[in-house]
Amino acid sequence: MTHRFFSTSIALLFLVPTLVFAAELPTDRSYITFDAAKQDAMTPASAIEKLKAGNRRFVEGDAHNRDLRAQAESTASGQYPFAVVLSCLDSRSAPEIIFDQGVGDLFVARVAGNVINDDMLGSFEFATKVAGSKVIVIMGHSACGAVMGACDGVEMGHLTGLLDKIMPAVDATPVAADAARNATNRKFVEAVTEANAKMQVADVLRRSPILKALVDQGDLLVVPAMHDLSTGEVTFL
Repeated sequence: MTHRFFSTSIALLFLVPTLVFAAELPTDRSYITFDAAKQDAMTPASAIEKLKAGNRRFVEGDAHNRDLRAQAESTASGQYPFAVVLSCLDSRSAPEIIFDQGVGDLFVARVAGNVINDDMLGSFEFATKVAGSKVIVIMGHSACGAVMGACDGVEMGHLTGLLDKIMPAVDATPVAADAARNATNRKFVEAVTEANAKMQVADVLRRSPILKALVDQGDLLVVPAMHDLSTGEVTFL
């Protein structure tokens, strides 16, 4: 009897913390999902606020407890993303994670230096004009290797042509008379990264009449942003 009582007590001792932990978990694990009605009701401004709120959750370690498998099943028959994010290739700057969004919430395009070309523009036009997204975010990040390469005039295979797309930002960014205009000057690198994001936004609107018309109608915003790798925070410029 004593042995049985002891065994039961030990089992309860391990069970109680498990029950307490389970009670603290959110009961709603879905956060599923953007349907056509929700997407249509969202404005460009509210789409940006949704991204900002998600980034705050990420920074504070309070990300939604999603059931990603259920979201994948829910979105298999259709998608209604509310935003498009063009970000750098950098492995530490993944939009779905840093904006705390789930399956089917974002269109994401990625390329080193977050630069645009005709393929990107066509993708943006599909995502907004056809699929209904409300905002395009072109997001650089701190300590960007592509920007550093452009600042140093790196030439290497196909990378050379890609870095050429960042050179207008390099050339347009001023520095103090005694400061270096290369990757050793981290303030210069950050300033070029911001300038590049802004210039890519301007190029989008200059090169795509479809996207420019959506902006003029109030149906779309195209905005630059910066992601701080050390804090996780995204700043809209």
